Amino acid sequence: MRTANMIVAEVLAELRDVVRPGLPTAEMDGVAEELTRRRGAVPAFKGYEVHGRVFPRSVCISINDEVVHGIPSEKRVLREGDIVGIDFGVCYQGFYGDAAITVAVGQVDPEATRLMHATNDALRCGIEEVQVGHRLGDVSAAIQERVERDGFSVVRDFVGHGIGRRLHEEPQVPNFGTRDRGVRLREGMVLAIEPMVNAGGSDVMIKEDGWTAVTKDGSRSAHFEHSVAVTRNGPYVLSQA
Repeated sequence: MRTANMIVAEVLAELRDVVRPGLPTAEMDGVAEELTRRRGAVPAFKGYEVHGRVFPRSVCISINDEVVHGIPSEKRVLREGDIVGIDFGVCYQGFYGDAAITVAVGQVDPEATRLMHATNDALRCGIEEVQVGHRLGDVSAAIQERVERDGFSVVRDFVGHGIGRRLHEEPQVPNFGTRDRGVRLREGMVLAIEPMVNAGGSDVMIKEDGWTAVTKDGSRSAHFEHSVAVTRNGPYVLSQA
């Protein structure tokens, strides 16, 4: 799983470097798939099926008010001042890796910077709670507390997840919760922790494509994710380069 997640980290680093105004999101998708297959892995999202709907691309690219699961296309072009969430996963020798980042396109306003910082810092707070004997609610509560401290809201309709031989495994990892509640963390578990944070309200809706989730009030959203193993020495961030 470390190898799978290192491939994810390397691809995300490449995608971060190509982000620029005027770039079609389909071009980012092509870069991600090529780099993945060159490393002997398979994109995890392409062909992923939920309720009869099949995701058509290798990477999820979500811009501004898009929370998650944005579909790359030639028509979607990055613009100066956008923030773009890049969510990517691979399968390597039967094991999965999954991570996400949110990137500024050129110069962004201070509120966008504050939103991205709070979301990334909430991920850090959640990861710190990944300790043998802690409960899942400790992870969830740490994320929620950090997000709400800055006046933002956590998305409740989408959650993190266990990960291993399948992309999505139990347990679900909400970004809100109560400390000392839920599953007790055991050595060897791996959690994909992924705060999705809105500048406005927490409500989301799905666009007509059946995949792209957007904020209901049109506010911007940020998304960061790492796959994290529970070890006797504390959290091991598998997708950290």
